[in-house]
Amino acid sequence: MNITIISVGKLKEKYLKPGINEYLKRLSSYAKVEIVELPDEKAPENLSETEMTIVKQKEGERILAKISPEAHVIALAIEGKQFSSEELATKLDKLATYGKSKIVFVIGGSLGLSQEVMSRANESLSFSKMTFPHQLMRLMLVEQVYRAFRINRGEPYHK
Repeated sequence: MNITIISVGKLKEKYLKPGINEYLKRLSSYAKVEIVELPDEKAPENLSETEMTIVKQKEGERILAKISPEAHVIALAIEGKQFSSEELATKLDKLATYGKSKIVFVIGGSLGLSQEVMSRANESLSFSKMTFPHQLMRLMLVEQVYRAFRINRGEPYHK
């Protein structure tokens, strides 16, 4: 399985990098995982609704340019469906079973994802009703994908 994580914004927090790299290393025996980091659109603090839409559209264009037509896209969005770790494992297993070997997870920038990206997504996933920094979501996502592979292989993993 080929998993791509497209993430808007540079990972600035040095303390997150070792954790992400550790899970990427662990995942390498289960799947090919690549993180594609895209620049976020520079914008002032107080934006109008129109300006926010424009920023999300520009970021969305960069995201969509990195998604192949055959990829199964899972957008991370607060309004998405919440899964348990076991349910995510089952979802990834079913995708692999039905020939979906290219999975793309999309983490938007600080304003979220454009309507065009959400329309391209096959489904959306929410980790919580709470808001998390998009940089932290990378670590949380790679850990949960790793956990899913362990669950699907029947290998032990702490609960």
